[in-house]
Amino acid sequence: MRVRLAARGIRGEVVDSYRYAASLFSKVVSDGYIGMVRTIPQLYGFIYDRAERATAAGGFRVWASEFTARNIRGLMERLRPSAVVCTHAFPCGVMSAYKRLYDPSLPVMGIVTDFVVHPFWIYRNVDAYAVATPEIRAALIGRGIEPEIVGVDGIPVNPRFGMHPHDRGALREALGLPREGAVALVMGGGLGLGPVAATVRALARTSVPVTPVVIVGKNRRLERRLAEEARADGGEVRVLGFVENVFDWMHAADVLVTKPGGLTTSEALAAGVPLVLLRPLPGQEERNARYLVSRGAALRATRGADLVRVVDGVLHDAATAARVRAGAAQLAHPDAAERIAGRIAALTQTALSA
Repeated sequence: MRVRLAARGIRGEVVDSYRYAASLFSKVVSDGYIGMVRTIPQLYGFIYDRAERATAAGGFRVWASEFTARNIRGLMERLRPSAVVCTHAFPCGVMSAYKRLYDPSLPVMGIVTDFVVHPFWIYRNVDAYAVATPEIRAALIGRGIEPEIVGVDGIPVNPRFGMHPHDRGALREALGLPREGAVALVMGGGLGLGPVAATVRALARTSVPVTPVVIVGKNRRLERRLAEEARADGGEVRVLGFVENVFDWMHAADVLVTKPGGLTTSEALAAGVPLVLLRPLPGQEERNARYLVSRGAALRATRGADLVRVVDGVLHDAATAARVRAGAAQLAHPDAAERIAGRIAALTQTALSA
């Protein structure tokens, strides 16, 4: 988003709102989330489901938002932004509280980065929403948000995901991959969460020989473990940490096996690589998976033999791969960042002319 905004002469400043939250609250949210999804994901799903239906957390949520809004006031007065863009529900609540307490005229936009919307996103004094699907737009309108401020713009991704290479073989060679043969890309999100090692072992059992490429993000321990296993097995496994050019790896791959996070799946939709979704976490990942599969934009696998069967189907059956690509094309928004940047520019102009 910052690149697209800079092209319009708008400087973007990235702020982690949790840094301004109560230290205990921030630690519980960050460490607690990672701990839950790694060890007892069902608990996270239970909390997510309860929060969707109940209002019991409302008082604490309001307190946390107002506390953080007070802490962030000095930063806001120093930066004096023309608009604030929130890509997570928590800062959306913080900025709603900030507007209520200090500056009702400050334009705020929420960018919902999943294929579902949680009630924690919904605030009447937010000025604009960018969402991925017509269903989310309808849900927001059903909760009282004005239709004219909700745009089905997509989830913003680097436009290069939508720029397909003229020579895929040359791209593969540049990445150190074979020009021919099947390549399976495996991703576990920025933290490398999920059954990545088991997925790589399962891919060794496909009927079509596959070169697995694994991107583990910032999980250095998993990166070392997979690299050691690959050396011991003598397999053709590429193990990568955090990479900037994920779009190149997606364009080079014949299939992507990943958890259904909103950003990774949006990148894959734009890149047109067939998606196989593996063991989603309860909560937004499970809902993302249901939506993408229901729209024919992805396939779903559980583990082991089921994953082998699904990946084999994509690699063996051109009709299956084409069907998933067609479903993905219906949901892809490779221009989302540009469209949203245009709406942000309009918000800043409104603020400057007020």
